[in-house]
Amino acid sequence: MADARPVLIVDDDPALCAILVEQLAQGREFVVSQAGSVAAASAILLDRAQHFDALILDIGLPDGDGRDLCTRLRAAGIKIPIIMLTGSDAEADVVRGLDSGANDYIAKPFRLAELLARLRAQLRSFDSSEDVVFLIGPFVFRPAAKLLEIPDQQKRIKLTEKESAILKFLYRAGPVAVGRQTLLNEVWGYNAQVTTHTLETHIYRLRQKIEIDPSLAKLLVTEGGGYRLNPVL
Repeated sequence: MADARPVLIVDDDPALCAILVEQLAQGREFVVSQAGSVAAASAILLDRAQHFDALILDIGLPDGDGRDLCTRLRAAGIKIPIIMLTGSDAEADVVRGLDSGANDYIAKPFRLAELLARLRAQLRSFDSSEDVVFLIGPFVFRPAAKLLEIPDQQKRIKLTEKESAILKFLYRAGPVAVGRQTLLNEVWGYNAQVTTHTLETHIYRLRQKIEIDPSLAKLLVTEGGGYRLNPVL
């Protein structure tokens, strides 16, 4: 990805949280936030102005059960990967955790390398799904809904299927410019009837929707004979 992945840790053990924050922050792969209770986590996760790519959730919290929180988050439409932490690896606990909507389940004490590997695996799987949500400049991009939102401004921009596909492919390409023909083939398929002029027309219309000044593009830039998305301004 183009920038560090936001991850929320929900655990009331300060020592464990400190270790996890330190390990996840290494290499600038993740940016980590913390919550120590069900109430605090709910307030953060249900605030549409905030966004996280994954949740590491302890079952035993001072004001409730993490599995119940997981169930509520799924009911609220939050689909990010959730990895549960627990002091028990009994089959019944594992089944209940997964039934609540968790993607993975790891028992304490655990090896940090294993937790990181599982987190990366869940993110890879989520990134290839239709449930993924991307941050692009001021926008929250929801590819499955073909929608761009600026939550704190109550602003919603509807995209066409092709516009959404262009943004999704360029985002996943990271900082690398994608050639016009490559992007054309990825979005339209190998169709001889479709020319790069079609792509350029869609890029023009997309810039009208997302750029402050479409004539001076900063989010969707032309570079090296193709296009590159600059999700962090």
